[in-house]
Amino acid sequence: MQFERGGNVLHSVAGGPASGAGADEPVTHVLSTLESDGSRRWLRPRLSKGGWWHKRRIVAYLLMVVFVAIPHLRIGGKPFILLDVVARQFTVLGRTFYPTDSILLALLLLSVFISIVLLTAIAGRAWCGWACPQTVYMEFMFRPLDRFFDGTVGKGGRPARDRHWGWQVAKFGTYLLLCMFLAHTFLAYFVGTEKLADWIRSSPIQHPAAFLVMAATTGLMMFDFLFFREQMCLIACPYGRFQSVMLDEQSLIVAYDHIRGEPRKKGKRKAVVHSEMPLVGAPADTDTVAVDGGDAVHSTGGAGDCVDCNQCVVVCPTGIDIRDGLQMECINCTQCIDACDSVMDKVKLPRGLIRYSSQDAIDRKPRKMVRARTIVYPLILSVVLGGFAFAIGTKSGFDARILRGKGNPFTIQRGGLVSNSFHLRLVNRTNEPKTYRLQVVTPEQTTLEVIDDETTTLNPGDSKLVPFSIRFPTRVTFGDGNEAAELKIDDGGENERTLDFRLLGPRT
Repeated sequence: MQFERGGNVLHSVAGGPASGAGADEPVTHVLSTLESDGSRRWLRPRLSKGGWWHKRRIVAYLLMVVFVAIPHLRIGGKPFILLDVVARQFTVLGRTFYPTDSILLALLLLSVFISIVLLTAIAGRAWCGWACPQTVYMEFMFRPLDRFFDGTVGKGGRPARDRHWGWQVAKFGTYLLLCMFLAHTFLAYFVGTEKLADWIRSSPIQHPAAFLVMAATTGLMMFDFLFFREQMCLIACPYGRFQSVMLDEQSLIVAYDHIRGEPRKKGKRKAVVHSEMPLVGAPADTDTVAVDGGDAVHSTGGAGDCVDCNQCVVVCPTGIDIRDGLQMECINCTQCIDACDSVMDKVKLPRGLIRYSSQDAIDRKPRKMVRARTIVYPLILSVVLGGFAFAIGTKSGFDARILRGKGNPFTIQRGGLVSNSFHLRLVNRTNEPKTYRLQVVTPEQTTLEVIDDETTTLNPGDSKLVPFSIRFPTRVTFGDGNEAAELKIDDGGENERTLDFRLLGPRT
C-alpha cells in the first residue's frame, strides 16, 4: 500500500471565493495545512450534504448520546466503564480489574488492538471518519457552530465578510460551555458520576486539585476544537501513520478512480449513449455504470470524467486532494464522495468517480475477500478473546495470595511447637461485604491463629493484609525442615479457594 504526502503540493487551488479560498491565497501548499511561506493554512471546508453525510450525521448523533450515557450506565451495580487510575481499579462492562489482574488486562488490551487492526485491514480508517470522538464532535458539533456564527449555514467555507465582534464573543462563549460539558463527561470515565456530581455541587475550595483538573481539561478541549482542530488527526494521532502496516491493496478506502477520471478537463462532457457499449473506464466494482434504462454513458473528446472542479478539495476537512492517491491525512469522512457525486449528477455522468473501493479494484484487479489478513487476524482475535473469557470464567469472587511474614522464618515456642508467620492478601471482588474464613487443610497437626479477626471482613472492592500464624509440632517438618501445606479460604458463599504454601521448621 503506497502513501503520498499531502494534497496540493503540485496542484494549484482552483476557484477563489467559490471554493472557499481568498483572492490572496497562495497557489501552492507545502502540506495540506501549511502554506509555502511557513504559515498555517486555516481550513474552512465547504459542506456537501450527500447520502454519505446524512448517514454519518445519524451515526454521529447516536454516538454523542452513547458517549455521554456510558458513565451513567450500571451493570450489577457497577459502572459500565470506570477507569479509576488513582485507586488502580478499572471497571469494564461491570467487571472490575485490579493491579493483580495483569494477565486479564493484557488480554483485554490485546483484543482491542487486534480488533482495530482487523477493522482497518477490512474497512480502512472507518473508525476515524465515523466513530472517533474527535471527528464526531468536530464535524457535527463545532463546525456547524462555525457555520452558524460565521453566517455560512448550510454551505460552509470562508465567510464573504467578517461578522460583528459580538458574534465572535458569542461563539467563544458557546465553545466554552460545550467544552466544559464535554470535559465533565470525559472526567466521569475516570472518577465516576457520583464523585463528579459531588465536585460540581461543592465549592472548588473544598477540592482544589479536582477543580484544577477540570479546568485544565476544559482548556485543552478549547485548544483542540477552537485552534488545533484537524491538526489532531494530522500531527498528534499516530493512527494515520500505522495505516501503512495495517492496510493492503484489498482494504476498503475512499479512492479516486484515476483510470476513469484522467486526463482531467474542465467543463461539461458531451455524453454518448450506447445500449451495448460498456462504459469507458467504468468502475468494475460498482453498479453505477448505467443510466436511463440501462444504457451505458461515457464522455468523448479524449478527456476523463473528472471535470477538475476541485470540489473534492474544498470540502475536505483535512485539506487534501484525494486525486493524489491514498494519503496519511485522509480520515475517510466521505465528503469528497458526496461532492463528486453531486458534480457527476450535474454533468450527467455516472456516480462513483470517487467512492469506497480498494486499490486493487481501482486498478481493475479482482477482489479477494479471503486473504491472509482476513484469516490470520480473526484467528488470533478468537484465541485472545477465548483466553480472556476463560480467565474471566475461572476467576473467583475474591483474590488471595499468601506472603511470608518478616523476620525469622520460624520460631520455637514452649512445648516444642514451631510457629510460622504469614500475611494473606485478600481482595473482595463482589458487590457485597464478605467475611472470610481460613482453615489449614494439610498437614492436619496444625493450629491456625488469625492475629486480627476484623481484617477478615472486607467491603466491596476492598483489599487487606490479614496477618496469621500457624503452629505445629517439630515432627511435621522432620527431615529437610519444610513441608507442603494447603490453606482453604471461603467467603461463606459460593466462592472458595485453596492455596499451596510451605511450612518451615528445624531440620532433624
